[in-house]
Amino acid sequence: MACADWLISQLEHERGLEAGAIELMPIIETAQGLQNVEAIAQRTKRVKRLAFGAGDFVKDLGMEWTAGEAELLYARTRLSVASRAANLAPPIDTAHVQIQDLDGLQAAARRARECGFGGKFCIYPAQVAVVNGVFSPSPQEVAKARRIVEAFDAAEREGKAAIRVDGAFVDYPIVYRARRVLDNHRRAAGLEAGSTQAP
Repeated sequence: MACADWLISQLEHERGLEAGAIELMPIIETAQGLQNVEAIAQRTKRVKRLAFGAGDFVKDLGMEWTAGEAELLYARTRLSVASRAANLAPPIDTAHVQIQDLDGLQAAARRARECGFGGKFCIYPAQVAVVNGVFSPSPQEVAKARRIVEAFDAAEREGKAAIRVDGAFVDYPIVYRARRVLDNHRRAAGLEAGSTQAP
């Protein structure tokens, strides 16, 4: 990683690019990579997010990649925690290699989202809409997030830091999550208007 960072810095300088303009997204796909994921996440400011490569990971560990993917839970959780601790964007999940299995893709994307991932690699055009659908907040989630943020902003102006919205307790962690939902919604809306990349 240090060598790559140095070489890229030289190339940026030679080509008149701004220092740090080129970003890196390390893909964790071995036991050693997972063992060192925290150091990888914090090694250089070029790393903005991590990714998970399950195909090589299960091969390296001699695992069976099952439909339910229980064997991937530890690795996914570890990547998510390492990303958050390093203040990186949420990681990107492995590609779903059964390209015709869109139901399986949707289930795998939901599991990744539940583990804190922010997207999933797509290797076939039909996968893009499925992945965008899973990682984009639903209209119900967006509406709830708006209610939370608006109510909390009003409460803060009155000097309050904890309220109830829709019968549930709301304080700063809940508001931060609601704001992330709204940010994700805005990004997804922008992608739908002019891109086919996963959010």
